[in-house]
Amino acid sequence: MKYYRVILGKKSIYAEECFAGNFVGVDFGITEDLTHNLPEEWRTFNQEFIPIYLKKHPDKTKIGAGLCCGALWTVAKGIKNGDSVLCADGSGHYRVGEVIGDYTYRQGETLPHRRPVCWLNQIINRSDMSETLKSVLGAPGTVSNVTGYHDEIEKLIGGLPVPTVVSTDETVEDPAAFVMEKHLEDFLVQNWAQTDLGREYDIFEEEGEIVGQQYSTDTGPLDILAISKDKKSLLVVELKKGRASDVVVGQTLRYMGYVQEELAEEGQSVKGIIIALEDDQRIRRALAVVPSIVFYRYQISFKLMRV
Repeated sequence: MKYYRVILGKKSIYAEECFAGNFVGVDFGITEDLTHNLPEEWRTFNQEFIPIYLKKHPDKTKIGAGLCCGALWTVAKGIKNGDSVLCADGSGHYRVGEVIGDYTYRQGETLPHRRPVCWLNQIINRSDMSETLKSVLGAPGTVSNVTGYHDEIEKLIGGLPVPTVVSTDETVEDPAAFVMEKHLEDFLVQNWAQTDLGREYDIFEEEGEIVGQQYSTDTGPLDILAISKDKKSLLVVELKKGRASDVVVGQTLRYMGYVQEELAEEGQSVKGIIIALEDDQRIRRALAVVPSIVFYRYQISFKLMRV
């Protein structure tokens, strides 16, 4: 069984309707029944529907279209019967439900691309979650796979206490660094315009909302996806987050490959940045032959103010 976070409309505006009607759904302006047009692979779906989406939304980018079509496929096909969904109610709580049926299309209704759900009575308070799960559930995007937090979610459903520091990534060598640098990611996103990177790049947005944080790819979510102000370059930003050096370099390269093959427009280049607290010779050695990736260190400043 897998767990997925699904946002039920902007700011969870349709949450109550979904809870009352026992379903989750999405829209994205695709006004056709997909019952007989849901391939097993999301890439195949995206190849067909990204052009359709862009024709209906000529103001959108290929990146935004990929996000929307990928989320549509995930809700309609990727989530399996028996998987669970976590959905915010808009007031700091989450409902959990089991997907109990196949895709249906309800033309003219709210969130017409639907899956039936049996909602549990248990309500999860966001305040009871670990900081890492809070951050993951709050990431941009309509749908995200949060199966890595299965154990914590199960404890929350059962009303059991959860640890403050949680890392589900077996490649993480330092869980404390993982949590600290997850906070750094949020801080970097919130203060992007004041950084050196913000002078040249903008974090990718759709309709004024940041969607470039924890951007979903076929090899996992990348930390930050940005685009240069002249639109000629895409930037993949990865924080080391306590992971082994070889892992973070390899992961960054995989994300860059995905962006190059799936998202970049003709003529756009793809660059990468790895950010870590400490200097790392293994990273520097690896990047010596990868000029498209730059290594940054960050510093933490702490000051007490007498009141």
